[in-house]
Amino acid sequence: MKVKYFTLPNIITLGNLACGTMAAVCAVSHIWAPEVVSLKVPLLFILVSAVLDFCDGLAARLTGQYSALGVQLDSLADMVSFGLTPSLILVAMFEKAGGVGAWWLIALSVVLCSALRLARFNIDEEQKEEFIGLPTPACAIAIGSLAWAVEEGLFSLSPSVILVVAVVAAWLLISPIKMFSLKFKGFSLKNLANRLRYAFLLVGAVVVILGGLGSIWAVIILYILISLARMIAGGCKAKK
Repeated sequence: MKVKYFTLPNIITLGNLACGTMAAVCAVSHIWAPEVVSLKVPLLFILVSAVLDFCDGLAARLTGQYSALGVQLDSLADMVSFGLTPSLILVAMFEKAGGVGAWWLIALSVVLCSALRLARFNIDEEQKEEFIGLPTPACAIAIGSLAWAVEEGLFSLSPSVILVVAVVAAWLLISPIKMFSLKFKGFSLKNLANRLRYAFLLVGAVVVILGGLGSIWAVIILYILISLARMIAGGCKAKK
C-alpha cells in the first residue's frame, strides 16, 4: 500500500502535534522551574494547535487529500495537544497551589477520558452535525485559560478545587451531552443553527476582548450551558 506522508493536511496536523508537544514541555518545565517558564505559555501553544486542527480539515476538503492516515494522525496529534497537555497543566497547577501526595494522579483522568473521547469520535457516525461530549480542544483551551487566569492573579484555586476541575472536565469529555458544532454549512442567517453560532461567537469575542485570554474558560462554560439547554429543550419537545 502506497502511503503519502507529507501531504498538506498531514503537514498542518504535524504542526498541531509540534505545538501540543511544546505546550506539554512548558507545563512540565513549570513544575520544575516555575520562575523560568510561566504557566500562561501552554495556552498560547494550545490555541495555535486548535487553529491548525481546524486548518488541516479545511486543507483536506480544499485539496481533496483525504486519507485514512490523516484521520489517525489527527487523533494522535489531538491526544497530545488536547489530552496530555491539559492534564499536565492541572498537575502543575496542583503542585503550585501546594498540593501534596499522589493526589495529582487524579488530574490524569483528563488524558484518559480524552483518549476515550477521541476513539469514540473516530467510530461514531452520530457526530457529523454535532458532538457528543465536550470536544477535546475546548477542554484543553478552558484548562489552559484557567491556568492563565490564576497566573494573572485574577483568582486562586486550592489543590482540592483543581482536582474537582479535573474530574468535571474528564466527565464532560465522555458525557452524553450533545454539543453544537461551530462548523458552518453556508453562512445564511436563515439557518437557525447558524444564528446560534454567530451569536455565540459574538458573545465569546466580546468576553475575550474585555477579559483577555484568562476569560476563555468562561466562554467554554457558556458553550456547555447552551448545549445542555438545547439538549433539554429538544428532549422536552420530543416528549410532547
